[in-house]
Amino acid sequence: MHCSVLALLPLAALAAPVHAQGPRRTLLVVGDSLSAEYGIARGSGWVALLEKRSADEKLPVPVVNASISGDTTSGGRSRLPALLKQHKPRVVVIALGGNDALRGLPLDMTQANLTEMARAAKAAGAKVLIVGIAVPPNYGRNYGEAFMQLFGTVARAEGTALVPFLLAGVADAPNADELFQPDRIHPTAQAHPKMLDNVWPVLRPLLR
Repeated sequence: MHCSVLALLPLAALAAPVHAQGPRRTLLVVGDSLSAEYGIARGSGWVALLEKRSADEKLPVPVVNASISGDTTSGGRSRLPALLKQHKPRVVVIALGGNDALRGLPLDMTQANLTEMARAAKAAGAKVLIVGIAVPPNYGRNYGEAFMQLFGTVARAEGTALVPFLLAGVADAPNADELFQPDRIHPTAQAHPKMLDNVWPVLRPLLR
């Protein structure tokens, strides 16, 4: 996932203050390029579509997209305390790990980072959703399976919600070639509604 750095993308109206208490507390997304609208138009990514869907379904919540292209779980872990202090979220979505695998980082380190992020978010009073991802087949079956399983392992151990695979129905779709940018890593805008469909059924109950 590309290593260019995107600024934080606060999707809620910037002019409106976000209060620490009450039903308008934010939803914080901490992810990488798959959540940071890499290579697609602003407002067409799954996180932007999420804010619209929550409003359409009468569960409006200000969304802060703190995703950065190229970020790893180590980067997310280091950034999270300040984000929790600043935004005081009611829900934290952790969508990191893909870049760990692409860089060949140890699986136990990725798992430890996700665990600590989940614990920090819970300690701050937030509900947590962990979003899993897969690696390309050329990484080998054993590694790929172990990588995907670590997301569920963390979710079970920490009692968080889980989306097993953000790109389900995209990476394995019959028309997958049309759903990815030329790098074969980043989805096109056409794929992002399906990505939201994967997240929304798990996330929706957390917003109530």
